[in-house]
Amino acid sequence: MPYSEEYIRSKLIKHLQASHVEVEDQSDGCGAKFAVLIVSAKFEGKPLLQRHRLVNAALEEELKDIHAFSQKTLTPDQWKKQQS
Repeated sequence: MPYSEEYIRSKLIKHLQASHVEVEDQSDGCGAKFAVLIVSAKFEGKPLLQRHRLVNAALEEELKDIHAFSQKTLTPDQWKKQQS
């Protein structure tokens, strides 16, 4: 089942209480390759692996059908520093 950018985005916002989410469908519309940027306070104090596990858990069902998934996970402070 192909997934839309908006579907992935809304699910990540809901499950991770994300303050900012960017989703890019890199699959030419087939919904099987995504790159995401997620900013969430839930990532505070967690190493990269734990952050990725939180994201993977939020999209557990979808990742069964998605063939390529890259993620960048930032805390609100890290995001703020990147913006300046």
